[in-house]
Amino acid sequence: MTLLCDATTSPDPDPAPPSGRRFSLRTALRVVAVLGTALPLAGCAASTSPHHTATGQGQVRVYYVAANPVLWDYAPDGRDQITGEPFDEAAKVFVERGPARIGARYQKCLYQGYPDASFRTPLRRPDSERYLGFLGPVVRAEVGDTIRVVFRNNCPFPTSMHPHGVFYDKHNEGAPYSDGTGGADKADDGVPTGGTHTYTWQVPERAGPGPMDGSSVTWMYHSHTDEVADIYAGLTGFLVVTAKGKAKPDGSPVDVDREVFALFEVVNENASPFLAANIDRFAAPPRPHLDDEDFVESNLMHSINGFVYGNGPMATLRRGERVRWHLMGMGTEVDLHTPHWHGNTVTVNGMRTDVVNLLPASMATADMQPDASGVWLFHCHVGDHIIAGMLARYQVIG
Repeated sequence: MTLLCDATTSPDPDPAPPSGRRFSLRTALRVVAVLGTALPLAGCAASTSPHHTATGQGQVRVYYVAANPVLWDYAPDGRDQITGEPFDEAAKVFVERGPARIGARYQKCLYQGYPDASFRTPLRRPDSERYLGFLGPVVRAEVGDTIRVVFRNNCPFPTSMHPHGVFYDKHNEGAPYSDGTGGADKADDGVPTGGTHTYTWQVPERAGPGPMDGSSVTWMYHSHTDEVADIYAGLTGFLVVTAKGKAKPDGSPVDVDREVFALFEVVNENASPFLAANIDRFAAPPRPHLDDEDFVESNLMHSINGFVYGNGPMATLRRGERVRWHLMGMGTEVDLHTPHWHGNTVTVNGMRTDVVNLLPASMATADMQPDASGVWLFHCHVGDHIIAGMLARYQVIG
């Protein structure tokens, strides 16, 4: 299990009330007295399959997505899966709970997919997609389509969905700032707790692959109501656009057998709206000082899809199949990442490599046709990030 929950839509048995947050007064004020219902994700959560409506200009692909409170575990296996040994002293800085230390489990707010607008039970992720961890459901479209997202906010503060790359108007942007609009055009900026908003995004040619891209291009979506705090709370997902005439019915490209998604991010839990709640719930006395350097360091979770030190399921590929890797970086100035594949190579913009460069809010697509079977390391090549656990594995069979 990657979450402290069962496979049904059950409440968190011990919701902890947030008691404030020094990093953003605005965020602290918008956290309500209790965290509300925590719904399951990872092993109990969901990749969304859209509903399709044919139009003269393409399909209308309808997704149902909610932002839900979730109790997340960055190290659910309880050991360093890269070394096969118990966590060493360097790893314990991040994963060990104790006096003035939160450990590996944090209250978060994550996107989940649903089958319909009732939002009763989230879609379950198949085993092949469990490596996605705390990422939101993959949203797909073909050039010429319309994406419609019915969004429900169940988190204890306003959230939104802001897309990159696609076309949207002011009623569908999902970001509050002084833009000269008002009234209904502000309803999308921050959906209140318990509220629902429908986002409509067009997918024109300029949202699709460019001259140096393959048959699909990687974009992202994330909450932008309090952008920094929302992203550190966990509200991030991938959006993929396939070229016109090159999409399968589900929107994925016809010339790709398997897609893999990876978010490289030093998740700063110190800047999450749930920091105070996580201290109250998980840290043993004495209560930490929020400016203590050791405490701050312990809450910098160097993760791939929300997992550290190789914890979490591996993506499994087949030898010889056509694999497309979608990569994303998020965070701040420390988030300079260099994803590296052991054992196999990729092509990026027509160039052969086994390392890709990512900056915060950057996206990349890498194509692989694996020829080396086995379990292989997939990690950030930045030295400090290796020590802090930004490592995963993938498997090639056949």
